[in-house]
Parts: sequence; C-alpha cells; structure tokens
Amino acid sequence: MRRPPVLATLVVLLAVAAMIGLGVWQLHRLAWKEDLLARYTAGAGTAAPIVVSGAALPGNSAYRHVVWDCPVAGADQVVGGRNASGRPGWAHVVLCTHLAGQVRTIVPVVIGWSFGVAPVQWAGGAVTGVAVPGIKTGVVLPAAGATLRNLDWHIVADPPLAGLVANARPDPREIANNHLSYAIQWFFFAATALIIYLLALRKR
Repeated sequence: MRRPPVLATLVVLLAVAAMIGLGVWQLHRLAWKEDLLARYTAGAGTAAPIVVSGAALPGNSAYRHVVWDCPVAGADQVVGGRNASGRPGWAHVVLCTHLAGQVRTIVPVVIGWSFGVAPVQWAGGAVTGVAVPGIKTGVVLPAAGATLRNLDWHIVADPPLAGLVANARPDPREIANNHLSYAIQWFFFAATALIIYLLALRKR
C-alpha cells in the first residue's frame, strides 16, 4: 500500500481546516447578528423618542424615534424608495450639515416620499424621525476629508417634511441574516474537499 503524498495531504488538510474555521466564524457572526437584531427590534418598540443635540447619536438609538436638528440642509437627492403603503416611488433625501469648530459632519435625512422625481425645497430645522444605521442606498455623499465627517447612519423623517408622503418605516427585520447558511456552505465545502481527496487517494 503506497503512502499518501505528504505535501498534497498537508495542503488539503490546511484547506479543510481553513474552511471549517470560516464556518465556525460564521456561527459566531450568527450569534452576534441575532443579538444585534434583538436590540434593534427592542429599540423599534420603544415609544419615548431620544432628544439628540449635535450630530452624534447615542449608542442605543438605532431604529428608535429621535428628535434632531438639521441646521443646514443641502439639495434634495431623489432615490428609489417605498412609501408607508409599500408602493414603489421616490424617496427625497437631503444632506444635513453640522458644524463643530472646523469640522463639518454630514447626516442624510429622508424627508419624505413621492411618485415624481421633481426635487423639493426644504430649508432644514427640527426633524422627528427614525434613526437607521447605514447610509440610504443611492445617496451621494461628499468625499470625507480633513474637515469633513460622513456618519454611517441616516434619519427617516416621521412625520414627513416639505409636504411629502411618509416613507416606509425602517424595520430591523428586513436586515439580512444569512450567517447560518454561509456556515453550512463552508462545512459542506470542507467535507466535499476531504471526500474528493480520499477518493483520489483510493484510486491512486
């Protein structure tokens, strides 16, 4: 009986170990994502809004109502979106600028929804809405530099502003959680690679 090739066996075992490691990492990511979504869902069910001063949000504000101020509002950007009834159309987003010393902080605010793409005028001011992690898809942010910060969250106004219709309320249940399927895929790849190598050794 011939001995298996040492180098090939070592390469296959290292690859299988790496794929198993990635599967275990995805399981850890699954636990992290489930905890995150649970906190987001709990926040979405909290009635009392958070009154925010300045550009930064407290760590527990995701998917909660916030009362916030937009000192300087940029031009309306029209991107794809859905209204509160689920109908497709156009979301209207303005970039609000907070100035602290020489540093400008940009925060997108979805001020409302409409069927048309014609931009609307909104001069800024008080905003009540839902704080959402991440940037609204399709929004163009200025390139961050030494005096500019782009925060990785946005606000969906509720009630809407500038005479627009209400956007769909952000729902943390819409956040993808595919880590379990990714883990299963990595474990399947590891098992497949090992089986193929064993069959090749047997044939050899």
